[in-house]
Amino acid sequence: MVNLIEAQKPLLTGMMKLAGLRPIDVELEPGTTMHFWAPKHHTGKKGTTITPLEPSTADAATKKKPSSSSRRRRRNNPESKPNVVLIHGFAAEGNVTFQFNFGVLVSRYNVYIPDLLFFGKSSTTDSADRSPEFQARCVAAALDRLRVARCDVVGFSYGGMVAFKMAETRPELVRSLAVSGCVVAMTDAVNKETMARLGSGSSAELLMPETLQGLKALFSVSMYRKMWFPDRLYKDYLKAMFTNRKERQELLQGLLDSNMDAKIPIFKQKIMLIWGEEDKLFDIELAKNMKEQLGENCQLLGIPKAGHLLHLERPCAYNRQLGRFLAHVNS
Repeated sequence: MVNLIEAQKPLLTGMMKLAGLRPIDVELEPGTTMHFWAPKHHTGKKGTTITPLEPSTADAATKKKPSSSSRRRRRNNPESKPNVVLIHGFAAEGNVTFQFNFGVLVSRYNVYIPDLLFFGKSSTTDSADRSPEFQARCVAAALDRLRVARCDVVGFSYGGMVAFKMAETRPELVRSLAVSGCVVAMTDAVNKETMARLGSGSSAELLMPETLQGLKALFSVSMYRKMWFPDRLYKDYLKAMFTNRKERQELLQGLLDSNMDAKIPIFKQKIMLIWGEEDKLFDIELAKNMKEQLGENCQLLGIPKAGHLLHLERPCAYNRQLGRFLAHVNS
């Protein structure tokens, strides 16, 4: 029987290609490949797999002085647009997460949508590191391979935590952050309070459901509106989206292990917190406290009648606020 979730992926792939994005595999090291949707100017005759550059090649490319004519061409080509990176959360890969959002960005920005390791088409890795910082290093390394020198990073939920780590560890790469439904660091105290409030035994039980009832419970706490879907759609979603279960459970544990003594770092970047006012996972009060901790460079904007999945529930309102923020930081 056809999996309904898998069946809609060719349509989504076609929409992304019409928007000027192309699938690219970036090899970070042998056995570790990160899948991206990236602007089509990255694809060429050599195919869509980018391997690590040899030092001599990279040095030569860096040292070569561009001519005046090449500088004029650069100003008029797509590579001169600001770069925006969209990082997905825990329940779906990149293009599925941002299917209602990338379209409004591609005309003004070079949009990059990675699949984090153990999600989507990104390959597994031999590394035992499962921390958000490891994911951040991998995304940053892939962007280096794609010659992205500066970017604005948009993160949702787990992807927001990865985005914060990118901003902390690679400030020269990350110009600004726009995040929703996340914390800077998932401490044990925050995790216990969240799970107790939601009546869940653990984050793995909530975020990695194995049953129809578990998936329905996850969607119930993630959305403001009560949505009805046929049971078959839930079953197909479980099969299509919750792969690499062992590794993803290790990622959840890595969230806690890496933040035992976490402190809020000082960020120099502009930060926008775009929040669903009815978010049950990370409520608006938590966002207000986080704004105070992050200081004067941080803004908080709540979107009413929206839960954790605000970019899917109210995409127009989300896109409008995200667009204004990106226009401001790139002005």
